[in-house]
Amino acid sequence: MLEVAALDVAYGDAPALWNVSLAVRDRELVAIVGPNGAGKTTLINAIAGLHPARGGQIRFDGHDLSRCLAHEVCGHGIAIVPEGRRLFTAMTVEENLEIGCYVPAARARRQENLGRVYSIFPILRERRRQAAGALSGGMQQMLAIGRALMAGPRLLLLDEPSLGLAPAIVDHLFEVVTEIHREGVAVLLVEQNVAKALEIAARAYVLEQGRIVSEGSPADLLREPRIQEAYLGHRGEAP
Repeated sequence: MLEVAALDVAYGDAPALWNVSLAVRDRELVAIVGPNGAGKTTLINAIAGLHPARGGQIRFDGHDLSRCLAHEVCGHGIAIVPEGRRLFTAMTVEENLEIGCYVPAARARRQENLGRVYSIFPILRERRRQAAGALSGGMQQMLAIGRALMAGPRLLLLDEPSLGLAPAIVDHLFEVVTEIHREGVAVLLVEQNVAKALEIAARAYVLEQGRIVSEGSPADLLREPRIQEAYLGHRGEAP
């Protein structure tokens, strides 16, 4: 489905990603974990067409997306929930959702996708005429996910969905992500909350200083002493 091969990304002359390779299979949930500044958001933005690649390839269903613009990437069936949500705060909840289905194929299924979003997030239906900026942080994150789902994606890119949210809200959001995945949407999840990410992922990659340093099943990664100590607070003992 998604294949990233030897990807290099830079900001001017400053390299941000080096030789990054990863894959997401059809209907798979894959996590990318790592510390602040590792390049996780840069990677997601490069896949979404928001930041140009300097080298390597990004392929989706055999199509080369390496030089595609963001709206072209969306047209191939990929949607992003960006870090920080990036909602139009003066617009209503429903107006923000409408923005998610500007691609012609999604526009044709507007009513169906809107009903799906409201079934996943009933609170958004209740607040549909309210300004997005008046919502709580948790509801804003729900809206950001709902807006991405309006595009009817086959692959959902999630960038730090738990950032700044209370633990109870985080638990609910991860349940929602799991449910979206069960419905057949592949998910590439970037997340600092390593324990939560590994709890729901089928496979994971560890990104540090712009490079993939480890990959495997959550069970395999959790057995690595370095992962236990760096990300879970353990010192060599089993988690």
